Amino acid sequence: MNDGLCVPILFVFIALAEGSSVDGKLLALTLVAEELGIGLAVGLGGTWLASRLMQHCWARGWIPHIWTHIATGALAISLFAIAQSLHGSGYIAAFSGGLLFGHLAGKNAEDMLETTEANAETLSLLTWFLFGSVGIRFAEAFTLEIALYSVLSLTVIRVLPIFLSLTGTGEKFRNRLFMGWFGPRGLASLVFAIIVLNSELPGSEFMASVVTCTVFLSLIAHGITANPLAAWLARAETRQSANNQNT
Repeated sequence: MNDGLCVPILFVFIALAEGSSVDGKLLALTLVAEELGIGLAVGLGGTWLASRLMQHCWARGWIPHIWTHIATGALAISLFAIAQSLHGSGYIAAFSGGLLFGHLAGKNAEDMLETTEANAETLSLLTWFLFGSVGIRFAEAFTLEIALYSVLSLTVIRVLPIFLSLTGTGEKFRNRLFMGWFGPRGLASLVFAIIVLNSELPGSEFMASVVTCTVFLSLIAHGITANPLAAWLARAETRQSANNQNT
């Protein structure tokens, strides 16, 4: 959901960067609107149609149970490919289609997505492997300034907004820091960097180097601190519960 909301924002800024005049900017924003519109139409329409077909086939016993798992994964890939072929956003199609599919599947969503999630985890690991092999060529472009900004991005730039956004929610200070440190993160940064590279904007390779360095440091920092900080948070909660019972 978070990644899907960020995609149109990224497209808008790319469109603004590419527009050299008022007419150019309006044309660029029109193209962005078309990408979003086509993406939503394909994602929502394709998911609704596919869901109806799957229900029809399942009710008549035309497909075995395992084929519903295969069809779910194929649907996500198909939505992306169709939207891209129509010059829409495949990312918007996949995100919107996924949200609608979860709603339509209801209580059966967890069972239908089990195999797909396992395949997604495998592809994620493959993506990280490719990131490591491809990221080596960007390592030569890392400078002290890029490294310092990456550290700043992982700390103040990310932690502070999340920490402040949780003000008034009743969350404890330590919980707000914990959520600020560990989220949101994932593969979206790499996807966005590829989109920027494909746009061939001036400085796109520099931005890709910044993203690569930030993600690389994130893998190390978050990987090392995940278990210790989770254990510390659990101990703190246990101590507080014990103190509350004693009082």
